[in-house]
Amino acid sequence: MRYFDKPKDFVRGTKQSAKISTETYELSIRYRHGWQVARQHSQARNTVYTGSRSAAYARFLRQSHSHLDSITRGGRRVMRKQSALSTLALCLVLSLTPSSASAYREYFTPEQKAQLERIQTVLVDVLTITDKGGVGAGTLAEVVAQRLKEVGYAVVRDPATPHDVVFRVKCEQRKTWEGTTATGGDADLPDAPSRLWKGPACQLTYLLGGMKIKWQKEVRTEFEDAVAAAQAAQVADPGLYAMTKLQEALATYDFPLLLAAEWGHADRLLNMLDSPDVSQARKIKIMSLLGEMQADEALPKLKEALKNRDLAKQAILSMGNLGRDGIPLLVDLMNTSPQTEIQAAAAKGLGQIGGIAGDASVVLPLLAKLQDSKTDWTVLTEVAWALGKIPDKRAIQPLYDLDKKLQAIRDPDNVILKKLKEAVFWSIKQCDTWDQYS
Repeated sequence: MRYFDKPKDFVRGTKQSAKISTETYELSIRYRHGWQVARQHSQARNTVYTGSRSAAYARFLRQSHSHLDSITRGGRRVMRKQSALSTLALCLVLSLTPSSASAYREYFTPEQKAQLERIQTVLVDVLTITDKGGVGAGTLAEVVAQRLKEVGYAVVRDPATPHDVVFRVKCEQRKTWEGTTATGGDADLPDAPSRLWKGPACQLTYLLGGMKIKWQKEVRTEFEDAVAAAQAAQVADPGLYAMTKLQEALATYDFPLLLAAEWGHADRLLNMLDSPDVSQARKIKIMSLLGEMQADEALPKLKEALKNRDLAKQAILSMGNLGRDGIPLLVDLMNTSPQTEIQAAAAKGLGQIGGIAGDASVVLPLLAKLQDSKTDWTVLTEVAWALGKIPDKRAIQPLYDLDKKLQAIRDPDNVILKKLKEAVFWSIKQCDTWDQYS
């Protein structure tokens, strides 16, 4: 948007910001002059005056003090004004920025979302390339097709056969880069495309309505030099050896679950959660994805998962993304569970709900846990982090009180104590700025 196309309120706000910046500059000049006056004070104190000269010095001193006070008060007012405006602007930007949990819903048009909901049949398009050229992709394509069928999708290989989406897998002995790299935290994920990796890899993408979507994953082998790896394994063909290892990687990589989450198919993930054939590790992954999708229909299943000790922690964390309906249960778990890790997970979930839904009803239960002397330090750490995600005036004094107690404890080798101090310090910084604009 060009400047002269912007709304009048925006232009007015820009002018106001410019005005404040000018005031700040002028005040900096006045501050400099003030300190020059202060230096004159110290020089004057070293001189003995008598009679009228002493009275003149007294008047000079009073005027200078008054001048310095006005400068200081003016500077503080402008700085508070700037700080409040900056904080409000930051909050506005953060509120308009989609969270990672709902990001997959944001970059689709309404037409694309409708297409995603109707996906039943997937066309699998697999390309395999070695240093000797293209090789048969039949076996590898069969592995990909079988994995997609686990989630309930129908799979076809013939482009002439009707299909809803194209899932493309490009496997190479020496990967050639295509597309743009992931940014932010996604760039650090193990399956994020790597611009630096030149060894064997499979790049996974999909096309919706003939258009390539920006979703992109990458599966790599443990070795980057296929020739050296093949020689060490006493295999004659490095290209074939690389394809075999990539096939093994695709057989274990959970790309079908990621696709189901990407396409918003929570029902397929929930069906797998009920299956006795699905491993515990995979069920934990499914619950994590359901939480990231903010799939409210998953709440009953997550409540059932609390009965399973191995799944309870992830179930609680996922519930933290599902909204207000999970608050009573999370409060109860935080206060009554005999397991400290469950209490900590419940506190973290309450912080997520409060931060995402803007629900301040979680503040009082968290404060009660914060002020309970019997609360374990691990749980207390998560409670402190949670309060920082929901800036509230009521949390300021209790956090300061806890910080005072913690600072009196000197134990530099205690990692748990160090984490607790960091959490309390961060939350104080979040909550104690509230009075600037409330």
